Amino acid sequence: MNKNVVAIVGRPNVGKSTLFNRLTAARTAIEEKVPGVTRDRLYGIAEWEGRNLVIIDTGGLTFGDEDRIGELVRRQVGLAVEEAVLIIFLLDGREGPTALDEEIAALLRKSGKAVLAVINKVDHHHMDEEKYNFYGLGFDQPLPISAAHGRGTGDLLTEIIRLLPYGAGFEEIYPENTLKAAVIGRPNVGKSSLINAILGEERVIVSQDPGTTRDAIDTDFIFDQQPCVLIDTAGIRRKSRVKDSVEYYSVLRSLKAVQRADLALLLLDAKEGITEQDQRLAGYVDQAGRGLILVVNKWDLQKGEEKARSTFLEQVKQLLSFVPYAPVCFVSALTGWRLPSLFPAMMETWQEQHKRVTTALLNELLADALAVNPPSQVKGKRVKLFYVTQPSVKPPTFVFFTNEPELVHFSYRRYLENRLRYAFNFTGTPIVLKFKKRKRKGE
Repeated sequence: MNKNVVAIVGRPNVGKSTLFNRLTAARTAIEEKVPGVTRDRLYGIAEWEGRNLVIIDTGGLTFGDEDRIGELVRRQVGLAVEEAVLIIFLLDGREGPTALDEEIAALLRKSGKAVLAVINKVDHHHMDEEKYNFYGLGFDQPLPISAAHGRGTGDLLTEIIRLLPYGAGFEEIYPENTLKAAVIGRPNVGKSSLINAILGEERVIVSQDPGTTRDAIDTDFIFDQQPCVLIDTAGIRRKSRVKDSVEYYSVLRSLKAVQRADLALLLLDAKEGITEQDQRLAGYVDQAGRGLILVVNKWDLQKGEEKARSTFLEQVKQLLSFVPYAPVCFVSALTGWRLPSLFPAMMETWQEQHKRVTTALLNELLADALAVNPPSQVKGKRVKLFYVTQPSVKPPTFVFFTNEPELVHFSYRRYLENRLRYAFNFTGTPIVLKFKKRKRKGE
């Protein structure tokens, strides 16, 4: 059981997604699209009191209907309840308790998990007494909040921290100069084999069965005097009665690992090619601002290597076009073929994530970019870019000061990003471009 996983459960239209968005504060979430379900299953990270919490948003739970959608939503909720250590049972303060709430309450009591009853849509203090209507559901001290307005959500997070197991949500602390790499990918793509091959010993359980039962671990080692940590996501639990549980746990662990890492090694299967799950994971790494290396495993099984390599790179170009900066390494974890190529790629990506460019060089580049291709007029207004700075790294972030931030077209943002990459590289890492309005003196 993951000690910091919290699931939001309730009937339809009580505000689960609104609360999810409020708690995760617009942090990136992975979308797990299940065919036949009218909404996505979401995972996100909440931060409170120095701890990271994994929040799961679930579909509206109903009983009695025999349609496929209702069945899949119940399956989804069941997975979330099994994985979570704490359940937020979300209720509607305006409608009061319903018969469906009572059925869900009985289900949650049977789960044996800690349950925190939360009454949503309590927008004003004079409505707080509504909580007494919910005592009949059998949960102590229901907490009134308004997810839409943020009222009481801080108290909710504090209560969540109080109810979690001791130490849950704290990250392992490593020296600042440690390179942390998450090994992610679909089940049975070779994550455990890769880690064992890198370390030169069998320190991770390897099995052809994608349901191997074990928890993810961190493994530290030294490469060329550089402290490194591999964050393993191979550990998953198989729930035989739930067909999609393997992918579910894979995604959840990948999300947590990427949040803790500097960069991710995304394993791709040379024979199977790039799948939708691979695309989702690559997109999450990019949006999380972490470095990314595409590791094509089982390459020793390919025939006509050079032709196959060109074909695979073309597939990468088409299906992973949103991460063009990610280097591609072809390896075999089983035989160790070309594994040494991983380490230079990891070091370069890590260094590029921490790269800083002086303001003088940035503004020389901006002046040249404007001279070659100035921004076009939008709605009769000319966009002017005055100067650019780099306030932060990991990922490298650049702030452009302009007269009309909202009028900078997507294509021109891409043009500026390409110029930055052409001049300063940034191999393996996303870069962030922000546009802010320049304030005049006296404003």
